[in-house]
Amino acid sequence: MKAWQIVSDGGIDALTLADVATPEPGPGEVRVKIAASSINFRDLMTIKDPKARNLPYPRIPNSDGAGAITAVGAGVTGLKVGDRVASCFFQAWPAGPCSVDVMNSALGGALDGVLAEEVVLKAGGVIPVPEHLSLEQAATLPCAALTAWHALAEVAQVKAGQTVLLLGTGGVSIFALQFAKIMGARVILTSSSDEKLERAKAMGADETVNYRKTPDWQDAVMDLTGGVGVDTTVEVGGAGTLSRSIAATRVGGSIGLIGVLTGGEINPTLIMRKSLKVQGIYVGSSKMFADMNAAISLHRLEPVIDQTFAFDDARAAYKAMEAAGHFGKIVITA
Repeated sequence: MKAWQIVSDGGIDALTLADVATPEPGPGEVRVKIAASSINFRDLMTIKDPKARNLPYPRIPNSDGAGAITAVGAGVTGLKVGDRVASCFFQAWPAGPCSVDVMNSALGGALDGVLAEEVVLKAGGVIPVPEHLSLEQAATLPCAALTAWHALAEVAQVKAGQTVLLLGTGGVSIFALQFAKIMGARVILTSSSDEKLERAKAMGADETVNYRKTPDWQDAVMDLTGGVGVDTTVEVGGAGTLSRSIAATRVGGSIGLIGVLTGGEINPTLIMRKSLKVQGIYVGSSKMFADMNAAISLHRLEPVIDQTFAFDDARAAYKAMEAAGHFGKIVITA
């Protein structure tokens, strides 16, 4: 079978499409024929700078995949050949708090990822996908969707009528928009593109701010909330935007810190003075994934896919992610 591999620190162009042996599942494992794999910013950064993550070579990238089970190892119950499943980002996080062992079970980093024709995963590291979704749509769920769900449902515990601030229109933010609306929240969303802001409005965003036209966008958010601030912010930028997110969040509010896309420094005094809860969020557990899928099924929610690329054209998919022009998710199909 074929699999894409990181074989050096040469970046996207150094990705290699290799012929490898088809894996066989051991006890407690299943083999999945991957129909689609979606890209996260973390996957791009892993390919561009594998040395920073001390990756062994070769390493198969990507955490997010969906497909059908083709073989079941000894001792596996509740799963069978033909079942449609998605990968769990962490292969060893069934429930409860995160831990070192959990972190050491991440696909496409600590472990080989899913950008291959077939992969072997732990039986507890796959999850049935909502029936109404295609496998391409299901492949977008393991990281971006679950991260957004973790931030809103688990950490912020968003209530109907509360206000949520979202930054940008990448995978996490668009899923957060969809989840916030089914939770009954008011959404304020920022972007540098008026076209993307209009698309977000069409999806239910209540208020939007163009941060290129309004560099002090935190002031605009405060105006939109009557000077109070939002109840929770899904922070995907990092230090470069966190100070503005803190300013835009109400006293006693919460910030889900997800991305580190921009450099800079932060003054912790601002967090203390506003009694903010700032929680680092790194995807989520299988239990959270199941809860999220139940909500997705109930509301017939459909992920937003910006572009799809053929398996053999995977390098172009990463370059599209690098260009940062997408709205929603980028998917590689088999």
